[in-house]
Amino acid sequence: MKRDSDEMPKNVLGGPLQPCSERPLTGFYRDGCCNTGDDDLGVHVACVKVTKAFLEFSLARGNDLTTPHPEFGFAGLKPGDQWCLCAALWVEALNAGAAPRVVLTATHEAMLEYVSLAELKKYAIDLN
Repeated sequence: MKRDSDEMPKNVLGGPLQPCSERPLTGFYRDGCCNTGDDDLGVHVACVKVTKAFLEFSLARGNDLTTPHPEFGFAGLKPGDQWCLCAALWVEALNAGAAPRVVLTATHEAMLEYVSLAELKKYAIDLN
């Protein structure tokens, strides 16, 4: 697990960062978690459950997340998959009414630099 510090990564709720997905294997570092570091220029910190509407939105913005790229170990996403998404793309989708639901316990605290916890909670999958 690559991080910029020795501290264990935290989620947006202040607890330990939980895995987002191993199938498909996600994360900037392909470790199943939405870890980030200085080399993660896209800040892939939002653990989301993708929807058809979001995938269409992303494709329209030039970010095709559905086409497989086996050379990069990427099988392509389908609705229902969980994925570590770029923070800025999630906010862009939010503003366009296409934001996918979020797994707060698996979303890195760095996401709070882009959007408030209150806003994230509106899209949370894992709140009772």
